[in-house]
Amino acid sequence: MQLYTSLSDPNVSKLLLAGKVGIIPTDTTYGVVAAAADRSAASRLYALKSRISKPGTIIANNIEQLVSLGVTRRYLKAVENFWPNPISIEIPLDEHLDYLHQGTGRMAFRLPLPGDLTNLLSRCGPLLTTSANSPGKPVATTMAEAQNYFGSSVDFYVDGGDLAGRQPSTIIRIIDDAIDVIRPGAIKVDEHGNIG
Repeated sequence: MQLYTSLSDPNVSKLLLAGKVGIIPTDTTYGVVAAAADRSAASRLYALKSRISKPGTIIANNIEQLVSLGVTRRYLKAVENFWPNPISIEIPLDEHLDYLHQGTGRMAFRLPLPGDLTNLLSRCGPLLTTSANSPGKPVATTMAEAQNYFGSSVDFYVDGGDLAGRQPSTIIRIIDDAIDVIRPGAIKVDEHGNIG
């Protein structure tokens, strides 16, 4: 198990591209991450979190990365005005991505604001992520808390300091041109799609 202090460390992207699972500071909270295109790594991440029929979120540097992953472009074009932001948007997915959406037919996607995370995403591609916590427990806000939850069951950690002040992303979906807020979070979005 490796510990790094920056998302810019080239070893972080190398580990993700090699199918490893780690914990990093995302644009919101600490997250458990794996390369979204790697079926084996995605399965391992879900097993670590004991997630069944509860898909995580895909974070990417741009829409083209998501299209390359297999997400339908027209769904992404319909919501691209919400990004980049800490807003995760549920989008329908085809059966060929069932290893990611766990048979639910949809999952959330997010394009973070530019920074160290997007630089990492530009090097390693889209990441599957879910909050760094055990089921039913609070999300880790420090590296010590993350290590307490996961120990050596992940391959690496990136210490981003104390993230206690950060909120999770807002999760929305669009139904009949209206916005349904699934989980309030870092950004306020009303039913008309106005960001406030």
